[in-house]
Amino acid sequence: MPEVRLVGEDGKQIGVVKTADALSYAQERDLDLVEVAPDARPPVCRVLDYSKYKYEQAQKQKAARKHQQQITIREIKFRPKIAQNDYDTKKGHVTRFLRGHDKVKITIMFRGREVTHPERGTALLDRLASELSDIAVIEQSPIQDGRNMTMLLAPSKTVLADEKGKSGADGAKAENGSGAEVQVPSLAPADDVSARAGTADGVAADDASANDATADDAASAYAKVDGAKAEASTAAEAAAAVKAAPTPAASGAAAGDAAA
Repeated sequence: MPEVRLVGEDGKQIGVVKTADALSYAQERDLDLVEVAPDARPPVCRVLDYSKYKYEQAQKQKAARKHQQQITIREIKFRPKIAQNDYDTKKGHVTRFLRGHDKVKITIMFRGREVTHPERGTALLDRLASELSDIAVIEQSPIQDGRNMTMLLAPSKTVLADEKGKSGADGAKAENGSGAEVQVPSLAPADDVSARAGTADGVAADDASANDATADDAASAYAKVDGAKAEASTAAEAAAAVKAAPTPAASGAAAGDAAA
């Protein structure tokens, strides 16, 4: 091509110039000469950084795909004389697909002379659509194609709205920050075995205060209480044993009585 319509790096038209001059113009600015409208007469070329241009285009396509909603069409096949258990099972599959934001194609398969009674297939499809009316809408009414009758169901606005609300709540929870709450067990007052045990209770209460206590502090405080209780119990048992033992004077008197 002998001439091109040149557009500068700032988007302003320079005019119709020779191709060699356009290449020189781009090389002087350390940029690329890119043909943007090959069908024009003369073709339109623009001076730009081609690597940067490709990167920006890729980012735009990525952002567009991110906001697109992928819709999958599932298919469930029924028979006109389907048993109730099979009907309930396949209805459950349809419900699961719809709640997963998938469209569901319902197909009624006729065999042999069943094709002469299409009203049975229509009645079955109408029944299914009626029972799922709270989560589904009929996007394509029942139509018969040869030995098959099909109907297309789509998720209702209620299902889509519930999912959006749930996503918004999860996003807000993530932004605010959520963590597992750690509950610190409160210290129960120890039995008054002795004054020392009561003192240990006070120490445990100070060590595991309501504002600063942690699970480890609480466990340590309980250990202190248990240790104090054990020591106090041992001391009490020793005191009881000493009290019950006979004194030396009493032992002598008892011996004299026995000799008499």
